Order: sequence, then C-alpha cells, then structure tokens
Amino acid sequence: MAREVAAAETRRFGRSAAMLSIGVGSAGLLTYVYFSLASHNLDRTSYGEVVVLWSAVFVTISVLFRPVEQLLSRTIAARQARGESIGEALRVGATIQIGLAVAFAAAALALRGPLEDDLLSGDSTLYWILVGAVLAFGASFFARGFLAGSRRFVLYGALLLAESTARMSFALAVAVGIAHGQTAVALGIVAAPVLSLTVVPLAFAGRAVAKRSGVPPTPAKEGTQFTLARGGGFAAAVLLIMVSEQSLLNAGPLIVRASDGAAAAGFIFNVLMIARAPLVLFQAVATSLLPHLTRLRSSTATGDAGAFRMSIRVTVAAIAGFAAAVGLVVAIAGPELMQLAFGEKFTYDRAGLLIVTAGMGFYLASGTLNQATLAQGQARSAAARWVVCAGGFIVWNLIPVLDEFRRVEVGFAGAAALLCALLYLLYRHPPEVPRPEDVVAPGSPEEIEARLAAADEAS
Repeated sequence: MAREVAAAETRRFGRSAAMLSIGVGSAGLLTYVYFSLASHNLDRTSYGEVVVLWSAVFVTISVLFRPVEQLLSRTIAARQARGESIGEALRVGATIQIGLAVAFAAAALALRGPLEDDLLSGDSTLYWILVGAVLAFGASFFARGFLAGSRRFVLYGALLLAESTARMSFALAVAVGIAHGQTAVALGIVAAPVLSLTVVPLAFAGRAVAKRSGVPPTPAKEGTQFTLARGGGFAAAVLLIMVSEQSLLNAGPLIVRASDGAAAAGFIFNVLMIARAPLVLFQAVATSLLPHLTRLRSSTATGDAGAFRMSIRVTVAAIAGFAAAVGLVVAIAGPELMQLAFGEKFTYDRAGLLIVTAGMGFYLASGTLNQATLAQGQARSAAARWVVCAGGFIVWNLIPVLDEFRRVEVGFAGAAALLCALLYLLYRHPPEVPRPEDVVAPGSPEEIEARLAAADEAS
C-alpha cells in the first residue's frame, strides 16, 4: 500500500513538473511578444525608456525580494515534510517582505529626483510605475514562494502565465489601437504582478478542500525558527547566481542608457534578445533538468552515474547544434529578421548579432553545467564563478574601449564563454565530499529552491 501511495505521489509530482515547464516556457514567450509589440508600436526613445524601466525593476526585485521568496519556499517545503505548521513561516515571511517594501518605498521617494530625471528621462508616470511594479512584485514573489514550497507547481506555472499574459495584453492593446502610447505599454509592467495574484485564492481553496476531504492531517509540530539567517550557504549561492544572471542580461542596457540615452538602451536590449529568447525555452527545460540530475546523482543503480554524464553531454550537444543553426540564420538574414521582429526603427549590425549568438550558445551551455554542479552539491563554488563573470562583464563595460554597443556584445559573449569554461572545469572536477548543506536531494527544499530560480529567470 505504501509503495502504491509513493508511486502515485511520484506521478503527481511528475505531472506538476511538466505543467511548470509548460507554464515557464509559455510565460517567457509571451514576454518576448510584449517587447516585440512594444518595439513595433513605440518610437525609439519611448521604447528605450520602457526597456530601462523593465531592467531597473528586475534588477531591484532580484536583490530585494528573491531572498525571502527562496527562504519561504524552502522553509514551507521542509516544514510540511516534517509535519510542522507553516503558519509562522507565512507570518514572518510576510513581515520581512513588507519591511523590505516599506524600506524600498522610502528610498524611492527620497531618491525621486535622480530616478525620475536621470534614469527615466524626467517622466513622472514611469517613476510611479517603477515604484508600483517593485512593490507589486514583492507580493508576487511572496506568493511564488508559498506555491513552490507547497509544491503547487501547476498553480505556480499558472501565476507566471497570468503575469506574462496580462503584461502582453497592454502591448497588444496598443498594437490594435485600443490604447495608445508609452504609458499604456509601461502600465503592463505594474499590472502583470497584480493580476497574477488572482491564482492565489485557488491555492488556499485547495488547502481547504484537502482539510475537508477526510484525510487526517499530519499532527502539527513546533517548527524551527524562521529567520533570514536560515537556509545557509545554498540559499545565498542560488541568490548570487540569480543576481549574476540579471546583471549579464540587464546591466548592459542600463549602462548604455547612462552613456548614450534611452533609444540606445532599447537597441542593445533588442540585440540581447537573441540570447534571451532561447534562454526562455531552455529555462523551461532547466526546471525539469535539475530533478532528473539529482535523481541520477543520488541513485546507486548501475549505470546511473553514466546516465548523469550522458544527460549533460546530450544537452550541451543539442545547445551547440542549436547555436550553430541560429548562427547560420543570423549570418544569412540576421539584420532583416531583427527588423521583422522589432520593427525598422533600428539598424542592426550583422557582426554584433553573430557575437551575441556565440555568447548565447555559451550562456545556454553554462546553464546546463550550472544545473549539473548544483546536483553535485557545488552551489557555492558555482556561485563564485557566476559572480566573477558578472562582475567582469560590468567592469569591462566601464572601460572606454570599442563603442558602447560593441562593448556590451563582446562583454556578454566573453563573460558567457568564461563562465562556461569555469563551470565545465568545476563539473569535471567536483570535490570528493561536498558540503552536506549543499547536497540537493530529490524532492528536497533545495531542489525546489533551484527550480524556482530557473523558473523566475525564464519568466
């Protein structure tokens, strides 16, 4: 009987994981459509200001709110596994998140002048959208942590899908003439996290149904204390990886904005979409890749160690083939396709597109190797390599060599290639005995935390 229950739970978890991957992939594609529509229907400067707003919002929320999201997901998963109450975790997590939101609001009001005038070209509407979007994402990330920790992956994917659909709808409204201008497009950035919260009542309704189903609940126990200090090095390592990813993908447009204006930021953002669009699809795979690797890594069955290495080789080979195919298409018709996707307001450089395409291949391979190193229990070592490469990318872009656009393109490709090489060496030469707290066991809170990070980056 116990074996049948375990098998049923495994099948349910597998279906949920598949739905999460579908939700992540769909959400990412809709985000791509949002920027494509925005680029087609706004002038160069207006589109660039939306890109700067987007980049500023996502760098900010990565630093502010993702730590609590990670900690909440890990703590809820661990407490439910031990039969402990999650009430304290929810209360303390909400208190911390609200405190961070209040601190951000106070800082944003104090720095309104520089933010509005220097970052957002003096547009007060964009400033208030920035403030509102960051605060709304605080609530959204709290909900994500709750859903992931509760293993409600179907609802988690639905939240991401609702968010990206809502955001895309604003750009679509402008495209079909229902609304007009930059403000309508930018409002999608703040409306998306607000509307995504409509799925949260379904999660609490599900808990209520479970309580009425007649299945006796596991007796609640006194839980361990919930604090930001808990979670140790693994949570910090995953957070550093996520912030480094945001830096590699979003720091470029912000740096170009500071030196060359909003229109230039929009241009380089579109160029980096060559890396972002495939990343969306890959991260949907990555949410399932880590559970697959952790199960192979923890298995003692004959051949599973070889299957682990084979999974990495096959994935990296597929990425290399995909990057080569994209490179061929870009070499033949890259500038024309970019104008088809984002409009004819910008003129694209074939060499720059090829450089970013090469970087895309290295970046996707790095994502695969990163999942492998996490499965091997090397989260902190992997995070150190991410931080080095992200920091190097930012420093490179501050050196006055080449022009602003080429610096970002070459810097991205170089940082991705270096990251790929460093993670490959780490994967091939893992420590004999990883830190116990960094070991990612199948179905563990650490695995949920890492999958949550992959899903967040894709969406």
